[in-house]
Amino acid sequence: METKIALFKGRRIRKTLHNNEWWFVIADVVEVLTDSVQASGYIKDMRRRDPELNKGWGQIATPLSVETEGGVQKLNCANTEGMFRIIQSIPSPKAEPFKRWLAKVGYERVQEIENPELATKRTRLLYKLKGYSDAWIEKRMRGIAIREELTDEWKNRGAEEEKDYEILTAEISKATFGIIPSKYKELKGLKRENLRDHMDDFELIFTMLGERSTTEIHRNEDTRGVNKLKSDARSGGKIAGDARKALEKRLKRAIVSKHNYLKEREAKKRIR
Repeated sequence: METKIALFKGRRIRKTLHNNEWWFVIADVVEVLTDSVQASGYIKDMRRRDPELNKGWGQIATPLSVETEGGVQKLNCANTEGMFRIIQSIPSPKAEPFKRWLAKVGYERVQEIENPELATKRTRLLYKLKGYSDAWIEKRMRGIAIREELTDEWKNRGAEEEKDYEILTAEISKATFGIIPSKYKELKGLKRENLRDHMDDFELIFTMLGERSTTEIHRNEDTRGVNKLKSDARSGGKIAGDARKALEKRLKRAIVSKHNYLKEREAKKRIR
């Protein structure tokens, strides 16, 4: 058992390690968000108001040993994801800044090094906080895994400098979309932002297809050396590019566009 204190705007919130991740004392969080002097009473009212929360309380709240002024006690705790669900039932102006704080504190770097799965969880939560849909997040996370797999192949097959990776990425992008990443960012009005974080479903899917095809070509042909890697990158990108063109012909519209996924999603929310 390891109990530590985290601070949110000067207020103390106890947390304890359980199953390799931080779990937060629910009563502490409720006190911070509601300024309630009796958190237990607020929690009872909250569960009564939100039947779904009450129904799944056993999956969210787990009694864990926590150090208190009166000694070690069993207190109801929730992990980061559980706390997000609880926060949904608390109308508080502090909710949004607290969510951002929680995403940062919940998956600390030390734990991520020991358990990479926590880094993935934290990334998902951060995307969720920015307003991305669950379906988009699934594609983006899969795309990250495919990209990492490809760059590992490049490293093992002769790519040495950062410039090599940029050139190979540009080859795939040009063959897939007819445009290199830097020009693609200009098209979408981006500067320092990550291009892929602003792609829509089809753009992500064709990016994955081009990179996954390239990885498989490298393996199938046991490619060695940057020049052959570039040739494979063009071939892998062309597979995705041909598929993109076929879809564009059927849909009678371009897949590559200046549209920014996140900005357009936020605009639709405001319209509703």
